[in-house]
Amino acid sequence: MRKMLAVVPAVLVLAFMVGCAKPPQPAVDAANQAVEAAKAAEASDYAADSLRAAEDAVASLNTELKAQEEKFALFRSYKKAEELAAAAKAAGEQAKTDADTNKEQAKQAATTAIEGLKTALADAKAMLDKAPRGKGTQADLEMMKADLAGVESAIAEAENSLNAGKYKDAQAKADAAMTTVTNTKTAVETAIAAKMGKK
Repeated sequence: MRKMLAVVPAVLVLAFMVGCAKPPQPAVDAANQAVEAAKAAEASDYAADSLRAAEDAVASLNTELKAQEEKFALFRSYKKAEELAAAAKAAGEQAKTDADTNKEQAKQAATTAIEGLKTALADAKAMLDKAPRGKGTQADLEMMKADLAGVESAIAEAENSLNAGKYKDAQAKADAAMTTVTNTKTAVETAIAAKMGKK
């Protein structure tokens, strides 16, 4: 009987300690903050896969927290939750890093595309000045000039997007305008070749 009485306090202390197990809130908060930081860095646009992985990690963490919460207090354990929180935080930080890296690459690509477009536009204008002129060509030449004027507007819009940090939009505008320039240059080259063939 005395042995049993001696064991009871030890069991109660152990039960009290286990029963006091609490969610690792600081670790959970850190994980959530890491994912929010990734979203703020536009990971949804520039690191979608990494962000998805981080969000999945947070979802796993929340599932584990809920599972422990539903257990009887004496049987709760948050060891796994702590591990999942650390993994979610790391995934969120990775998503932000990936977003920052990819965003910088997108900025460089958009800048290069705009500069290339400016050079191509200048070349197209020079070619247009040398385009054959004669009966039936005036309307075509005017249309090409209008197309190139539209490219100048597209360059301004692309630069505005670039300066606003909308690098994918800037790239898309530059690429679309480059198609117009290329088509114009091809048309002029065809006209020159046709005139040369008549000589």
